[in-house]
Amino acid sequence: MINKATIDRIFEATDIVEVIGEFVQLKKRGANYVGLSPFANEKTPSFTVSPVKGIFKDFSTGLGGSAVTFLMEHEKFTYPEALKWLAKKYNIEVEEDKQTPENKEEDNRRESLMVVTAFAARFFQQSLLETPEGQNIGLSYFKERGFREDIIKKFELGYSPDNWDAFSTAAIKQNYQQEFLLESGLSVKRDNGSLYDRYRGRVMFPIHSFTGRVVGFGGRTLKNDKSVPKYVNSPESEIYHKSNLLYGLYFAKKAIRESDNCYLVEGYADVISVHQAGIENVVASSGTSLTVEQIRLIGRSTKNITILYDGDAAGIKAALRGLDLILEEGLNVKVVTFPDGHDPDSFVRKVGTNAFKTYIDQHQKDFILYKTGALLSEAKNDPIKKAEVIREVVESIAKIPDSIKASVFVKECSSLLQMDERSLLTELNKMRQAKAKKQDQASPKPIQPETEHTEIIPVKTVSAEDTQEKEIVRLLITYGNKMIDWDGIANTYIGPFMISELSDVEFENPESKNLVDIYRQELENGRLPNEAFFIHHPDRKVTDLAVSMISTPYVLSENWYEKHKILVSSEEDNMKATILGAIFHLKKRKVDQILEGIRRKLQKTTSNDDIDVLLNQYQHMKKVEKNISDFLGSVILK
Repeated sequence: MINKATIDRIFEATDIVEVIGEFVQLKKRGANYVGLSPFANEKTPSFTVSPVKGIFKDFSTGLGGSAVTFLMEHEKFTYPEALKWLAKKYNIEVEEDKQTPENKEEDNRRESLMVVTAFAARFFQQSLLETPEGQNIGLSYFKERGFREDIIKKFELGYSPDNWDAFSTAAIKQNYQQEFLLESGLSVKRDNGSLYDRYRGRVMFPIHSFTGRVVGFGGRTLKNDKSVPKYVNSPESEIYHKSNLLYGLYFAKKAIRESDNCYLVEGYADVISVHQAGIENVVASSGTSLTVEQIRLIGRSTKNITILYDGDAAGIKAALRGLDLILEEGLNVKVVTFPDGHDPDSFVRKVGTNAFKTYIDQHQKDFILYKTGALLSEAKNDPIKKAEVIREVVESIAKIPDSIKASVFVKECSSLLQMDERSLLTELNKMRQAKAKKQDQASPKPIQPETEHTEIIPVKTVSAEDTQEKEIVRLLITYGNKMIDWDGIANTYIGPFMISELSDVEFENPESKNLVDIYRQELENGRLPNEAFFIHHPDRKVTDLAVSMISTPYVLSENWYEKHKILVSSEEDNMKATILGAIFHLKKRKVDQILEGIRRKLQKTTSNDDIDVLLNQYQHMKKVEKNISDFLGSVILK
């Protein structure tokens, strides 16, 4: 069987829009993509793909799931065959092994590392906010940078005490295993076998995965000693691969989708300052060269990237060489530089949100035109250097998949380069032909979709009696891993809270009961499941239910408010009412069923003793019913 590490790499690399786009013509509609169902003969598109959630939903047949599920349904692949097809598409080496007790232990390693880094993030933030050293050194530094406390908490910023083993000692005391402290890079082992902390005396920037879990750290020193490295980052591990991560993406992905643009900056402070200013569609490559994996992460939410440079000429020149990757992935790139040595962090703090946005709007340039101007300025009147500039610019244009867009840039650049347009086109076509030949030799042949009649699977409908149970399932999947923010409740996730509140409720719908039981079991094992856990669950019934619960054929028009001046509130605006309302509506239905059962028994019972017992039960349940009804704001007629 394919091992879990390989499966994780496949899921992380897979772009569901790209995969399904090979079989279905998709058009962008809001944050999603729509097309005609490949499983039914229809004229009005009912097939929806969500790149953010990584799922498809076919509302004409009821089918839904991940890219793997789609291939299994459309191409009749088995699960391993679908995974291997995706692995081949994304050039991932498939590693297979037998499922032994050792393999199971290996599967648990990744989760153990996640748990350790989550503990570290809490430890560092508590050190920052609750200790005199953290407040005097770390918190003072962040406040000097202008970071508000709510932003500090949102990004889980922290401080590692200037002590050799403060964290390691605390972790061991909490029974975290040494091997995971070492593998995550949080601790380092001395020759004598004792541990010491990697990040002593540093302010801490936790790095989150796409789903919001802490997978690594960047630690900045506050000392002026030049022999001490300014930043120390987590080493590569099973959960931390810096080439596959973008700092701030977890907090930015919603804003990126809504604005259809992603601001790309260099450092942690740039992301936080710009985000704090209310411009939330910002991420950082954290000082590393931009990778294809990082570009594809952005590409799932938008095809537009605006690079915000700090104005350093040497840095800009080095970065220009790496941006061709973005063009090659079919994204649109614009560039903004800041004056007087400012970076995005300092500039937004100096001029404020509105002036910052205005500056970007007025100074952004298309990457190709910016690159042409920058290289020409450097080449000056040297003909040899100018020839190199022309070739480098044409090489960049050749990376653009869209022929029409490439032609427009050729026309623009011919004027800047003072070069005949036809000559540039000739050179461009040579490069493209060489590229196409190389790709044809390297890429796998696409699988042709079936043209024969495809069996239509009947739509599954949700009956009235299990609607409320499915609503609980939907809320668990959608909001279970979010924190409660009402009635002063702290450090509690919605999922465990709901499971606890529903401990006295027996679910009747088999699918809902199964999913809730799985959720409860995961919590008992110390794991908090998220959407992806259920979307990629090996039990197809679990996947089908999860996708059905988080999919909707309806999307509110982006122009609704502008046209009608009606502000439509979302359920997230009042999570207390959403969560507690669902719980108590379900409980009320269960109480109604119990009361009806007692009434039926009273009609059949002749024993006075049994009648007394039933009446007591009835009165007790009526009190429970009244308490629930009082909360729901309804009136029960006596």
